[in-house]
Amino acid sequence: MQLLWSKFSPVFRRFLISYLVILMIPQIAGYASYRASIEAARSSSIENSLKSLSLGKEIIERNLLQVEAFTRQLAVNPDLQNLIAGPKPHDLYNVYGMNRMQRSLSMYSSTNDYLSHFFIHIPNYNAIITPRTVYYRPEHYYAANQLDGMSYEQWHDQILKQPHFNEIIPLRNYKREILGTVLADVPAITFLQSLPLNSFNKPQATIGVMIDQDQMASLTQNIVDQYGGWTLVTDAEGQIIFSHGIEQAEAEQMAQSRQREGTAAETELNVQNVQPGSDGRLLISMQSSQNGWNYMAGIPEKALMTKADQIKQVTLVFTLATIALGLLFGLVLAYRNSAPVYRLLASFREQITDFPGRRGNEYDFLASHINNLIANNDSLKNAMNEQIPLLRDGFIKRLLTGEVYTSLELEVISSQAHISLHSSKGFAGLVKVNGYANPDSEETIHELGVARLLIKQVLTEWNAQLLITDWGTDQIAFACPLDENSLNEAIGRCEKELNTLMEVIYREHRISTTIGTGAAYEVWNDAGRSFDEAKQALDYAIHMGTDHLVRFEDTMKENEMFYYPIESEQRLLNTLKVGEPEEAIRILEQLFLRNLEERELSYEMTQQFIMELKGTFLKLDEPKFKLDASLLEEYKTRVTSIQMTETITSLRAKFKRLTEDICGDFQRRKAGAHADTVSEMICFIQQHYGDANLTIYRIAEHMSKSEKFISQLFKEHTGENLSDYVERVRIDAASNLLHSTGQTIDEIAEATGYNSAHSFRRAFKRVRGISPSVFRKMDVHSG
Repeated sequence: MQLLWSKFSPVFRRFLISYLVILMIPQIAGYASYRASIEAARSSSIENSLKSLSLGKEIIERNLLQVEAFTRQLAVNPDLQNLIAGPKPHDLYNVYGMNRMQRSLSMYSSTNDYLSHFFIHIPNYNAIITPRTVYYRPEHYYAANQLDGMSYEQWHDQILKQPHFNEIIPLRNYKREILGTVLADVPAITFLQSLPLNSFNKPQATIGVMIDQDQMASLTQNIVDQYGGWTLVTDAEGQIIFSHGIEQAEAEQMAQSRQREGTAAETELNVQNVQPGSDGRLLISMQSSQNGWNYMAGIPEKALMTKADQIKQVTLVFTLATIALGLLFGLVLAYRNSAPVYRLLASFREQITDFPGRRGNEYDFLASHINNLIANNDSLKNAMNEQIPLLRDGFIKRLLTGEVYTSLELEVISSQAHISLHSSKGFAGLVKVNGYANPDSEETIHELGVARLLIKQVLTEWNAQLLITDWGTDQIAFACPLDENSLNEAIGRCEKELNTLMEVIYREHRISTTIGTGAAYEVWNDAGRSFDEAKQALDYAIHMGTDHLVRFEDTMKENEMFYYPIESEQRLLNTLKVGEPEEAIRILEQLFLRNLEERELSYEMTQQFIMELKGTFLKLDEPKFKLDASLLEEYKTRVTSIQMTETITSLRAKFKRLTEDICGDFQRRKAGAHADTVSEMICFIQQHYGDANLTIYRIAEHMSKSEKFISQLFKEHTGENLSDYVERVRIDAASNLLHSTGQTIDEIAEATGYNSAHSFRRAFKRVRGISPSVFRKMDVHSG
């Protein structure tokens, strides 16, 4: 009967009307009990919520006062006064004064959770000081702490240059550095104050305090945890300060509605208001006398039943008893009417071995036309084919941004996107459509779309192997594979042809373009580096106002600064993590080549480069790398023992040996993890081989990995195809049943996961070479 329930749920639904009618009886009784208990719980729940909301309001206001007091303390801080008003010392960046101020700020951050993330902008040095570090250029601070919806120029003009007096920017997302290089979105409000406190024109310093939403919302956590409700705080203009337990869209709608209503009673100080809402919640609100903020909370009325325990217990017992009776009655009716359909399905499975769909939907399949199923399959195929361009575009973007780290990953993703990678050599480029400074209108965006389409068509006609993708509204990125051995000659020829194509595009379509190209790459994993260079070449071309092809080698290079972009560091860390020594050493050698051969670095810059490289290897201490404590300590000792005064040859050799050892350890850990994965797959197959729905897809779903990955992994570790192993396990189990039991062929077929005896016989003969009946007879004679 349980099997029939899973097979023919539509039949059951048709006869469960009587069950639903019976279930209405305890529901009515439960509703009566609910109405009796909710009134008793209503008043106490509202009172507790008001106390929690009021307590949270008081703590938030007290912490905000401490933030204001913090700014007043900084206003009279002598070290800060010397930095913002005093004459500049001989040291251009005043490193001593900045660091001294930074150390004093770190003490403030430990006294108040609201002061855990703040900055001070000092125009006198154009620097920003935080509790953790000093940024000698505001651009660097902004790159790690971006405000959502605000460009750097807007941030610089509106935040740093304009005066502020106890000003609060409502809730926005800003980027916060996590583990050094990873940026995470954190919703927060921003408190701004200019120094001196009476600045009305050009401030001498700006203090910004970012207060996380979670820090304020935690003070009203009790309302969400206890009642499953939500809290919302808005300022006097209706801007959201923070919300908890409520969707963003609903919070904005609630804030606007509250701003429009604005009852006269709430304009008085600390007035509390309770009223029913339209969505089944009680709305509680109060207004702050300190800053005019509105504190609101919504409590589901169903939560008011929490104290009606006795009535709920009686209702639960009665409801469970009637549900059991209704289930029994419904199952009997469903079984009587499902048996004929089950026999029909058994006959149908004899003809179709690979029955589509899940067992729970089989009756729906029989009740509908087979033509509908075929049409749905065709529609699904078409929909999957429509996704291929999106997969292709996503793969190209990952390739150009350096997010593909291993050859196996490259092969898997490219095959899914139907991209054939004939050559691992080539170069990357970036094409910009000129003449559209501000593509913000719908007409301009449409024109750019047409222009990009024409350019991509011309590029594809020029080279069908070109990997092309849109890069923003006015740029097209591409990777050009090359088969020739002499890359420089091939790239030179391609660049000449690209210049010719630019002239053709302008002559035939009146579209002016600029192209930036990067240096050649010899492996696909290095395409990200070539694309970074292409972006730098294009930026240089735009800066110089050129409208022709610009090579990265032709751009101006700053010899006084070392080359170590954050993308290269991230790729190095990722290749170390996945245990790819060849790729990691290639990136390492490329960094040494760029800094110590192509550039003329000073001794100080060379030391700084080596120090940054050592810092990268010390990041293996981060939890995401999951190294053993003993190995981690050994690597840290080896990194710190590298002296910057050693020769370049010695440094290269030490970093290379360190990279090989680290990758070797990660490979051993990965091999162990893969062996555990294969063992888990084998155990799962041994336990579920009797399930007819046991497929590679289901195994992959259980392992939370892709089908192709588990198939390749199983093949590498066992030398056997995964599908062949599943079939072998089933046939071995069937052989044991044929030998030790008197079950029929049909019963053994069903017990070992085959939809029909016919498909079981074919599989058995394919593996054993004989039919099941002959195998049983041979076993009897040999016995």
